[in-house]
Amino acid sequence: MRHWLWLPAYLLMLSFLMYALVSAESGEGGAASEMSLAEERTSLYMAYETPSVPWHLLAAVDRYERNIQRLRNDLEEVEGLVSFRFPEAFWAGAPNPEAGDSDPAAIEFFDGRGMDGNGDGKADPNDAEDILFTLAAALGEHGGDEDAHRLALWGFYGSEEAVGQVMTISELFRQFGTIELDEYVFPLPKTHHYTYKGTWGAKRGWGGRRMHEGTDLFASYGVPVRSVTYGVVEVKGWNEFGGWRIGIRDAHNVYHYFAHLAYFEKGIEQGQIVEPGTVVGYVGSSGYGKEGTAGKFPPHLHYGMYKFDGRSEWAFDPYPSLRRWEQEGK
Repeated sequence: MRHWLWLPAYLLMLSFLMYALVSAESGEGGAASEMSLAEERTSLYMAYETPSVPWHLLAAVDRYERNIQRLRNDLEEVEGLVSFRFPEAFWAGAPNPEAGDSDPAAIEFFDGRGMDGNGDGKADPNDAEDILFTLAAALGEHGGDEDAHRLALWGFYGSEEAVGQVMTISELFRQFGTIELDEYVFPLPKTHHYTYKGTWGAKRGWGGRRMHEGTDLFASYGVPVRSVTYGVVEVKGWNEFGGWRIGIRDAHNVYHYFAHLAYFEKGIEQGQIVEPGTVVGYVGSSGYGKEGTAGKFPPHLHYGMYKFDGRSEWAFDPYPSLRRWEQEGK
């Protein structure tokens, strides 16, 4: 009987011990487990921003590198907090016989640019903190305004397209205060009737033989057309094929193309930042002729997606994305 008397106390002590163990584990790793990878990256970018180089520009360079690494076979896809890597000659110095040199004195001797960002006595070309510290110094060497940043980025990439992509990503991160811009919506409101099917690769005859680079969504005149993502309006105006059209660039090197509009939403201008659901125009039948031509086909939205890989831009089938966004919006 005395054993039964001790049982409640024993169970209470066991519960307390388990609680203490769980609390200790949470105290050791809880903060890290609660912080998402995006939050860890953002925290790191912010730690290494300077008066000349804001965190969102560091984040944009890193995101751009991550974007193109996923697309190209000639680039290693770097895992971890920071994907950006400097060329070996830049980091260690062109005449340095030790390509992966992490000795700050040797790097300086060979006119390398790699720097020790965390004070551990090494300028490690694979250390996230050393990379961001060096990147901030390189991006700020010409000054802290947009022209200075563009000049520094040109030194990295030698491409106006690449520079433009990075600056677009930076502006989006700055505007929304986060690198988590992965929300998408269907381009047409579900309160309106519409139909569509996969039309990728279909033949087109007007203006010469070509293939259809997108998906046609048929709807009535005047149905609102919405931005599917966070982005910057890169193009707005007339195109003889697409009629009144808008192009929006997002933070993943994707260009979203909306064509055959009847007219644009009032106030939408080139360079403007939009978010998922922002109305940019209205379904029409413009195109296939000189400016103002309309009515040569039934009203519909032509929606296309183009990816930039650091060298060229190419179209890919948007139909699977449209189906997913439509289903997720139910």
